[in-house]
Amino acid sequence: MAKAFNLLTSDLDVSSESDLSVSSRASNRSLRVAEKERRKSEAEDPFLLALKYFSEVKAGTPWMGNDVLERNLVLVERMGLTRGLPPEVISTMLDYAMSLRMGGAPCVRVLKFLIPATVVPQEAIVRAVAWLCVGKIAISTQVLFLKWVLTFFDMIDSKDHLRSIYGFIFNFVTEEHLCPYICHLLYLLTRKECVRPFRVRKLLDLQAKLGRQPFLLHLLSLYKVFCPELVTTALPSKLRGGFKNHVTPWKGVLNAIQKRNTGQVTSDIRLTIGVKDGSNSRKRKCNHLQLPSLNSAVQRNLSSTNSRKVFPLEQLHSFPELLDNLHRIELPSQMGSLLGSSLALCYLDYVQDDSAFLRLNFWLGHALHEEFLFCSREGGSGCSSETLHFLNRLISTQNFLQEGFFSTESFLYKFLNVWDGSLLRPQILGLLSHIPVVPSSCIHQLLFEPLMQLFFSSTLFFKCSVIECLNDMLLKWLTWHSVYSVEDGLDISLNSHTPMNMTLSGFMDSVMELVLFVGRLATVGLQLEGCSSLLLSFVLDFYETVCDMFLKFELPLVVMPPVGVFYPALFATDPVSVDRLCFIMCRYKQNLTAAKFQQQEAKHVFHISSQTYREFNRYQLLMVSTLWNSRLFQPGMAVEVDHNLLALSKVPEPSASFTLIRHPAFVGYALDFHLKCWPERKDMDLKSVKAGKHWEWYLEFLFSHGYLGLQQFVQSNINWHPGSGTKSQGQGDGQPTNG
Repeated sequence: MAKAFNLLTSDLDVSSESDLSVSSRASNRSLRVAEKERRKSEAEDPFLLALKYFSEVKAGTPWMGNDVLERNLVLVERMGLTRGLPPEVISTMLDYAMSLRMGGAPCVRVLKFLIPATVVPQEAIVRAVAWLCVGKIAISTQVLFLKWVLTFFDMIDSKDHLRSIYGFIFNFVTEEHLCPYICHLLYLLTRKECVRPFRVRKLLDLQAKLGRQPFLLHLLSLYKVFCPELVTTALPSKLRGGFKNHVTPWKGVLNAIQKRNTGQVTSDIRLTIGVKDGSNSRKRKCNHLQLPSLNSAVQRNLSSTNSRKVFPLEQLHSFPELLDNLHRIELPSQMGSLLGSSLALCYLDYVQDDSAFLRLNFWLGHALHEEFLFCSREGGSGCSSETLHFLNRLISTQNFLQEGFFSTESFLYKFLNVWDGSLLRPQILGLLSHIPVVPSSCIHQLLFEPLMQLFFSSTLFFKCSVIECLNDMLLKWLTWHSVYSVEDGLDISLNSHTPMNMTLSGFMDSVMELVLFVGRLATVGLQLEGCSSLLLSFVLDFYETVCDMFLKFELPLVVMPPVGVFYPALFATDPVSVDRLCFIMCRYKQNLTAAKFQQQEAKHVFHISSQTYREFNRYQLLMVSTLWNSRLFQPGMAVEVDHNLLALSKVPEPSASFTLIRHPAFVGYALDFHLKCWPERKDMDLKSVKAGKHWEWYLEFLFSHGYLGLQQFVQSNINWHPGSGTKSQGQGDGQPTNG
């Protein structure tokens, strides 16, 4: 029995091994069939055969009359111009072209249709630069290759290996025909560690040889940002021109390919990153306001290795993603594409990259100058939707960053001299309010003179807009002061990358000039517009900022409003203006009192002139005498009128014409109060309002309408309080502070 069982077991084992052997042979056969089918399909695919031809073709093979070459070139060319080429094809074709295996003519042709569908492998660029070092490629072909690299720079999957051969690329800067393109490429690749003394010396030698070329100046300026101790030569603060935006043969085809291949991806990204649609209905020569689009299709085809190295900005959908990938993000070469994306701007502000801000300012300055200053009237921008969209996005970007761009500042100083005051007025004034502190030595020429010419010849609404703009500008200046002020000076900047150092006294001089300028504008403007209540409201907005400069912004400066503003506000026909003037004077009193106390107690010495105190006291005394004590036009007052002239006016009691009862702004309230108190009377006697407790009731009735500024002025300067009756009437000191 046991023997029979052993025989049965042995038979089962043999059968099992046989089954496994058959299964293994079947599996291997399937693999061989699949491999055979793959090779057969590859052998039948003309495109793959063409790639194999270009990768295996021997050096020295003739190209003229070569039908096989022509057939394969046509296949790859058709693919490149219609769908774009994948990364491995880019590597194969670029290596074939730059190695000159079949001469220079095929190289030029290949470069012209070498359009990537997704990314450009940086290793292909590195090998191409190595072929440049051989020195056999014609200069014109080298220029074409550099243009190709610059065009597709933002599609290169990574730049770390390119930066590792920075020195090899820099050596080509001595070639005169290549110098503009090499400088542009170096500008995009430069980091602080790339700046070396010998490179600075070589650039300065080239500058002496070629002159102050814009491309050299821009590269030197970037070097100076990173290492100012190495670049000691003087460079222009405002550079026009620079790296040209060359019209290359690839851009139109690339846009068409991206629209065809990445329409769905772009629509997804647009919701987060704000990519601008490439369609443009305007047909004109000057068209620089279109924001560059971020290439979303590149990101869907990145290999896993490259995706670990670089996290594209286009893939950011939330702030947590930004925090998780802060050290893996690389900015695109077209910095204008960052405008309008809050996530990209957050990253830009975080990285503190001087070169990034310099590149963004260069692009922005080029767009603004070319569009608004250098285009003809027929070709320049008007109030088109594209122009409004661009400027509004620029303003929102500056509001988001809480600072302006120095390229915008440079543009505005030039544009104000040719501006008519009506074209894009809200946008231009919005940009103007963000300019940084202007030194007092040049603020008149750059800002005041062109604004003054427009202000005096403009409408009422433009005057109001200008005053509002200058008020916003002053608020930003004072805010920058309170943030960046230090013990030994002041550091005010457009952004942390381009500081403009200014001493405290220099800053105060600029603020003083701005306040005095607005005072002159307001004085003449109110005269021209008949003391318009609308214009007066904007002027009082400005002086509400001025009166609190010491307490609110810690600036030891107090500037009183001119008489051309004070008197129209005091004698205004609307109660709101008088109430706001009372509030402003109360704030002036608190600021001057605090300043006087600190001058006596503080260790550091600052001085507010006695003339300021005397001017305030004169205004204060006049207001108390006018609104409360009925002493207007009397000897010793600021406003004196001859008695004979007053008699000719036939106004009864002219000294009491502007009290809280008879003032044109409050007489309506006095009449209303009189009717409520004595409804049976037929004769209107306003003197009865000041009798007994009716005066106290009238003041409470007046203050109940929301005139808190007037209430604060009365309580702080006339020693009146609810329930005090009439005993304190006229007990105001008139001089709460002394100079």
